[in-house]
Amino acid sequence: MKIINSDCIAAMKEMPDNSVDSIVTDPPYELGFMGKSWDASGIAFNIEVWQEALRILKPGGHLIAFSGSRTYHRMAVAIEDAGFEIRDQIQWIYGSGFPKSLDVSKAIDKSDAGIARRNRDLRFTEWMRSTGITGKKINELTESNMGNHYLTDKEQPAVATTEMFDKLRPYLPEVPEWVEQMVRERTVESENFKKREVVGTKMGLKSVDGNGHGIVPGGINVAVELDITAPATAEAKQWQGWGTALKPAHEPMVLARKPIVGTVANNVLTYGVGGLNIDGSRVGNGTGKIKSVSYPNIKNGNYNNWSASERIVNSVEDQGRWPANVIHDGSDEVVALFPSNVKGQVGMTKDVGDFRFISGDTESVQKFTMGKIDSGSAARFFYCAKASKKDRNEGLDDFAGKEIGAKGNGLARKCATCSASVIEGCECPDRTFVNPTRANHHPTVKPTDLMRYLCRLITPPAGIVLDLFMGSGSTGKAAILEGFDFIGIEQSAEYVEIAKARIAFAQGDSE
Repeated sequence: MKIINSDCIAAMKEMPDNSVDSIVTDPPYELGFMGKSWDASGIAFNIEVWQEALRILKPGGHLIAFSGSRTYHRMAVAIEDAGFEIRDQIQWIYGSGFPKSLDVSKAIDKSDAGIARRNRDLRFTEWMRSTGITGKKINELTESNMGNHYLTDKEQPAVATTEMFDKLRPYLPEVPEWVEQMVRERTVESENFKKREVVGTKMGLKSVDGNGHGIVPGGINVAVELDITAPATAEAKQWQGWGTALKPAHEPMVLARKPIVGTVANNVLTYGVGGLNIDGSRVGNGTGKIKSVSYPNIKNGNYNNWSASERIVNSVEDQGRWPANVIHDGSDEVVALFPSNVKGQVGMTKDVGDFRFISGDTESVQKFTMGKIDSGSAARFFYCAKASKKDRNEGLDDFAGKEIGAKGNGLARKCATCSASVIEGCECPDRTFVNPTRANHHPTVKPTDLMRYLCRLITPPAGIVLDLFMGSGSTGKAAILEGFDFIGIEQSAEYVEIAKARIAFAQGDSE
């Protein structure tokens, strides 16, 4: 095993040609996830990355790389342009994603919408930036999360209302009249929006402070009853029920192969790679029962015209389902999308008579039906849930952990005295709620079971698995548990230490 703390291009340049058997990696999705700069660098679209990967991968070796649904195409094109053959796309489907969608109807009621409003808002945010006030200070003064919107948010810039702006005045230089006019206009828009009629309620999330009060930056998401409002204008009514985003429910992976040398047979014998481990990656354990039979051409149109000695039975043991290019998390939400069914081979589910089996001195007769009958949910693919707390933190007992803000990730602050969450409540006289900590604080940890399956699918026995973007080491942990050697590259020293500890724990488990 080898862990390299370096830029992936620089690290691969030091590696010899045709030296790894497979590449399983989870590159940045280039979405700017959680404001992380490493997820907006363009590295996943850089052809040089994949050219170096192609060079060090053995001929016929496979690559599996994750991506986001919106950015997959750019990564796949870069991989193909580097010289790889795109063999397939694997879908990892899950049920726990949340949509980040703008309610079009509400947006119309909030303002006149359109280019004019956007230009106005951007002019306001440009002026606010010139004052030197920080987003953190804005959030503290207004007890909101509007700092980013008032300063830098290109997607959702906003102008402060009079109520919010008055809280900021003491910390701002002299305010131009045109800014004052914008604030007045925004206040009128806000008042108009408040005129929407409440027609019902629904359960939702609200961000509150450590004591369960107010909306604060970095607050805790608690379940609350929210108002459902009706459109207030004719234009808003026309766009009621429209949004701007779908619920995220899958992550695509590219399955690519370095071109083989000669035939597949020649390549696998020469380099030890070039195929997929189908039997080693079958879905489920199988029943072990005979699932199909075959025999010679029909004699006089009747199977029973064959004598026992003439009949030929070819049995196939059910080893599990052929691995598919869909993997799901097994959640009720996903499985419910697939109907239950009973499926057989069309026109081939007929009685084919009795067959004699002789084993030593024992003779038995058994009736068979030609064809395979398969029943159950159509979701009978390999499935793997998202990374559990145990999975992501195994081997990190000695790590102090890093504080994780509770907003947006379902983690509630805990009372420093009794450890009760703000949602549960506590009766401590001096309640001090603190953010939870997480030893493995990497934001995009993949489940080990999923990574084991992917490593097993494309890596020969005792082969070397390379991960160009190792993160907290899920691929390395998986490779070791599967009996493979591993090389991991990661530019963050902080994540390298986490990965080393997780992989070392896996090494102990595999011994």
